[in-house]
Amino acid sequence: MSNSENKKTSYAIIGFGKIGQALAKAFARKDIEVSVATTRDPESFASDAAAIGPGIIPTTLSEAVKADVIFLAVRFESHPDVAKALPSWHGKTIVDVTNAYGVSPEALGGQPSAVVVARAFNDGRLVKGFNHLGAKILEQDPAIHGGRRVVFLSSDDDGAANEIGTLAENLGFSPVKLGGLAEGGLLVQAHGNNWGQLIFKDLMKFD
Repeated sequence: MSNSENKKTSYAIIGFGKIGQALAKAFARKDIEVSVATTRDPESFASDAAAIGPGIIPTTLSEAVKADVIFLAVRFESHPDVAKALPSWHGKTIVDVTNAYGVSPEALGGQPSAVVVARAFNDGRLVKGFNHLGAKILEQDPAIHGGRRVVFLSSDDDGAANEIGTLAENLGFSPVKLGGLAEGGLLVQAHGNNWGQLIFKDLMKFD
């Protein structure tokens, strides 16, 4: 087995507000290590990370972006600042958990917000996902009454969607793929002051 096959996938969450912490709790529940970072000094949120679990590692933004899979859990308006942390995102998978609620369609050039984010993270593989649930729901154990909570995923890269689908299953969720960013992705994105049809729908899947 080559070193690249043997290497464990590394994960990071950028943004440690309510959604970032909810994602961290999902990782902690399954004992999967994840780095967490903001633009602030890691010391400022180290105690919050420790309270979630020992596998939640506070770090700097420049360290966190070295991970293979990066969850973007910042305000939509802040995504260009994170994108500037690397000259190229080649080989990385970015999970766009942002919501562009209140951002005018004109400001997005008439494009879905995930397409705008994908452009900012040049050469990266972008998956829109984990963004349709509020933090209070997202942080709960996704196993309920013998079913699993659904997370919607959309991407223009099938390989990236499959990778994040497998991770979602490992975190205990049931992934449902919606197709490309400009099709299914629109169902889980805000459009100006309106929400996509699947936003906030808390659905279960039973095997």
